[in-house]
Amino acid sequence: MIKIQVAPFNVPFSRRRQTATVFLWLASLPLTLFVFFLSCTIFFFYPWIIAYLLFVLFDIAPENGGRRFAFARNASYWKWYSQYYPIKLVKEVDLDPSKNYVFGYHPHGVISVGAWTNFATEANNFSKLFPGITCRLLTLATNFNIPLYRDYLMAQGLASVSRQSCENILNKGPGNSIMIVVGGTGESFFARPGVYDLVLKKRLGFIKLAIRNGACLVPVFSFGENDIWEQADNPAGSKIWKFQKSIQKISGWTLPLLYGRGLFNYNFGVLPHRRQITTIVGKPIDVNKNENPTEKDLLEVQKKYIDELYHIWNTYKDEYAPNRVKELTLVE
Repeated sequence: MIKIQVAPFNVPFSRRRQTATVFLWLASLPLTLFVFFLSCTIFFFYPWIIAYLLFVLFDIAPENGGRRFAFARNASYWKWYSQYYPIKLVKEVDLDPSKNYVFGYHPHGVISVGAWTNFATEANNFSKLFPGITCRLLTLATNFNIPLYRDYLMAQGLASVSRQSCENILNKGPGNSIMIVVGGTGESFFARPGVYDLVLKKRLGFIKLAIRNGACLVPVFSFGENDIWEQADNPAGSKIWKFQKSIQKISGWTLPLLYGRGLFNYNFGVLPHRRQITTIVGKPIDVNKNENPTEKDLLEVQKKYIDELYHIWNTYKDEYAPNRVKELTLVE
């Protein structure tokens, strides 16, 4: 039986505030859906709801960089959110704002908390660290079919991860860049504390995208991303694994059986643990623009990318992953 470790009553207000912010972030999808469906029960709102749904049906913003708002990204509560873990953003070199970049984020983790904090908000001052670079975090196109939630995502600067969306953003002009969580939802199955198993070997689409558009590739690695939640054992072929794969096939989302801590306890609930995440933005890899790259071209650039990723790992692992249970591994 699990013995619940209850949080003491004298926890500082700043920490309570941080916990509340993380809880509200986790609840953002059900909360926006609740508000929408609640509105649907009020007859007075019907004309507005119909107009909104028609707008969503024809809205092309998710494929054109979204509708980011500075006030949403700079909101003070994102600082509280980042301080909860805490999360740190580290750059290895400056980036030239006259170029475009395709950032590759690793590992996916359960929900890519480091990617959200560092690239969908200004909690860790991305714009000051990389002046002139406008980076859009990309997510599944299906997320932009969800009423209200889609607008919340776009306000933070998110856009669709479709090929057309990527090219539209990269062609907006110098400095316009994209952040792709390369391992995708499938990699979340491997997210466990101390483990860094990446789905990367067969992921050549983002490399082809960079070459076709002449954008530099930038590997980004978050130490601690996999440490903030535990997951139920789900070895390949098990009933849990098959169920999760079925959900992923139907919806595009994964359904991790995770557990962490609660609002008022430290070892039971769905909130993430307070464990540090350190995101390292590596050195850019220049590519020669080629609208029709061969497989050989893709593999050559992939090797450079993987080498730089391992450089980040070997440079920082002892400092930021001292409790790792194995070394960085490319599993697929």
